Amino acid sequence: MLIFWDQRLVFLATPKSGSTAIQAALEPLASLAADRPEPIKHMTAVQYRTHLAPFLTDASGEKFTTVALMREPIDWLRSWYRFRVRDEFDETGTDLNGHSFEHFAQDYMAVSPPDYADLGNQSKYLTDTAGNRCVDRIFPYEDMAAFIMFLEDQLQFEINLPRLNVPPVADTQLSAATHQNLQQHMARDIQLYNSLL
Repeated sequence: MLIFWDQRLVFLATPKSGSTAIQAALEPLASLAADRPEPIKHMTAVQYRTHLAPFLTDASGEKFTTVALMREPIDWLRSWYRFRVRDEFDETGTDLNGHSFEHFAQDYMAVSPPDYADLGNQSKYLTDTAGNRCVDRIFPYEDMAAFIMFLEDQLQFEINLPRLNVPPVADTQLSAATHQNLQQHMARDIQLYNSLL
């Protein structure tokens, strides 16, 4: 999460949507940069509205605009898989046991997913429990140019994003049946993402 006091702007960091690169590029410009611990770096929009927004409004006398990125949902899951594969080789406790992305996706959809596939969804960061959008501006991760243009306009600063936290290449093919099941399982995220296009 990044807070830009003078611009009355808050960047909320959706996991696996470019937040590490954004924070690295913009931290010197931010009034406050929270990159740890994880619950603060990836504060949800509801948590922000409940806990931090009232303080910022009270302290500044103005409402802050919130902005976030959202990745295409199945590609977001692919990114998680590639990171989990990397983590497995880094011996950080993530044990995929050589599972394919197909297996990983099926584990993600399980009623009780194993820890490595218990990821939630992007909606929990961007909407309330009723599915109402809680962020003023959500940009598709896949249209990073529009997001950067928005930030450059707000911050009056040229932004060059570094390539950070990039996962390794991995086979992320899916069977047609699993792809269809994922679309149903991730319907709320897909609907939200499509509303951004």
